[in-house]
Amino acid sequence: MAPPPPSRPRWSWENSAPMRWVRRSFGYSRGEARGLAGLLVIMLLTIVAPILLRPELPTYLPAADQKGVDELAAQLKEHRTVEQGFASRFPKREYRKYERRGPRYPAVPQVRLSPFDPNALSAEGWEARGVPHFVAARMVKYCQAAGGFKAKAQVKKMYGLEDSVYQRLAPFMQLPEEAPKRDYAANPPGTDGKFPPFAAGDATASKFPRKPRNLQPFDLNTADTTQLMQIRGVGAGRARWVVKYRNQLGGYVREDQLDEVFVLRDAPDLRDSLKKYTFVALGFAPKTVNVNTASFDELYLQPYIGKPRARLIVAYRQQHGPFKSVEDLKQMPTLKPGDWEKMRPYVRCE
Repeated sequence: MAPPPPSRPRWSWENSAPMRWVRRSFGYSRGEARGLAGLLVIMLLTIVAPILLRPELPTYLPAADQKGVDELAAQLKEHRTVEQGFASRFPKREYRKYERRGPRYPAVPQVRLSPFDPNALSAEGWEARGVPHFVAARMVKYCQAAGGFKAKAQVKKMYGLEDSVYQRLAPFMQLPEEAPKRDYAANPPGTDGKFPPFAAGDATASKFPRKPRNLQPFDLNTADTTQLMQIRGVGAGRARWVVKYRNQLGGYVREDQLDEVFVLRDAPDLRDSLKKYTFVALGFAPKTVNVNTASFDELYLQPYIGKPRARLIVAYRQQHGPFKSVEDLKQMPTLKPGDWEKMRPYVRCE
């Protein structure tokens, strides 16, 4: 009996040609080849599944949408008001044109023109001669501020006064056409090249008194603000600063200390004027401060000491005891020779 033919090996996808090619080409083992095949199958399902499982798109019915639009249009037409326009939440206002019932200013009876003094008229007097109300008030205010009209030319320059009104009033004004000019020939300039002031009758009254032209020098340490204000250019404010700084120092020992006053630092001309008309009396002894007994609050008030040096003086006094002489202050490292010379007349150790 002939032997049976050998059994044919069973087909397996692991022994398929693609798997053998993958193992041979990439050097994968059987397990790695199976993993690669499974990963490819999952990727394919991820791509194909959305296409196969996509729901059916709804069918568009234009007739139903058109019917809904027609019904909505019919509802809007029923609720539409007869008046076309936008509704407002504010009630409509009725504006009526303003009608002036009477004159804005009370009427002033007119008078017949006759010679008059413009400086003696009130606002009603100007109105009675045809000048508008607001211009009349302006002319009276100018007359009071300027001390009166000196010539017709000043009246003509008033703002708001029409030329026709001025031409009608000018022949009756008891004023010259132009203001009198100053006679410089009668008042020649002095040796300093300046003209003398106007006469007392021609000059308008001033609320500020005239300062003397020939001022005698006075003591800087005894002068008050009134005496300092006699110097040209020195007002009440600057005079108070000069006295205030003098009280802080304890007295001026030389005129150059005026350069240290705050309001005079940028005014060299005023400093020169003060030095010209003031002096420091010989032998004047300023008020001094005792560096051994004075507290910090007493020391720093002296402008030449201040708070930083006052702290050093108090600390030095606590560490080394009282100062034996004023010269010991030079041992402070922050004290410069120039500052020491300024401070020297105002300190003592007794």
